[in-house]
Amino acid sequence: MAIATQDLVLQFPGNPHPTLRGIDLAVPDGAFTVLVGASGSGKSTLLHCLAGLIAPTSGTVTDDGEPVLAPDPRRGVAFQRDVLFPWMSIAGNIEFALRARRFPAGQRRGRIEELLELVGLPADIAGRRPNQLSGGMRQRVGLARMLAGEPDIMLMDEPFAALDALTRLNMQDLLIDLWTRLRRTIVFVTHDVDEAIRLSDTISVLHAGRITNRITNPLDRPRPADTLADQPGYSELRRTLHHELGIDRDHESISPTITSTSR
Repeated sequence: MAIATQDLVLQFPGNPHPTLRGIDLAVPDGAFTVLVGASGSGKSTLLHCLAGLIAPTSGTVTDDGEPVLAPDPRRGVAFQRDVLFPWMSIAGNIEFALRARRFPAGQRRGRIEELLELVGLPADIAGRRPNQLSGGMRQRVGLARMLAGEPDIMLMDEPFAALDALTRLNMQDLLIDLWTRLRRTIVFVTHDVDEAIRLSDTISVLHAGRITNRITNPLDRPRPADTLADQPGYSELRRTLHHELGIDRDHESISPTITSTSR
């Protein structure tokens, strides 16, 4: 397994109730796993535990069988807001990650151009500052900087939530393309059901700090946004997720065609 947890519990000091309770999660190498849940369900906190940013109260987190005790370059992290250094150029932001992994100085400029091309940005933006770019472009730069670190695992905490609808769809397309080409392991947090369906191999539903269901996405790839609703199984999967998240309590039945494991 690329990354896994066993009986993970997290309780913050002063809080009488655990934020995460008995989390068992196993993400295979190369998989695209989505954590979906309402605000306060614990999904972002779980992602931070996977990244080594938060230590669990009990239980374990392992990466390729080794305990996760702190952040590691093997695990790249993307947040809802880009964390680019505003005083650096775009090239400087990406070079920061290259320097951290001791990438040869004489090859950095070429690598920066390759990474910008990889995320669909022109090389001539390299000299600009982050505040000169749109939100979508900054998120692309953030992806380029993450990829500069050559992570085996990409942990993404609602990275597209603040973008407008069209830019969000474009970023989903970019991420799917990167995942298809690079086959990195991705764990992606969202509260958006359609985003979860479009991106995932598997979906883990969180509610009140627990994983309440794991669902294998039955939809074939590719999943274009404009035809997603036409795919066989889409309506059943969407109804299942709405039921799990309490979005629509009017649906009394869940389609048995969705492969899932309740916990």
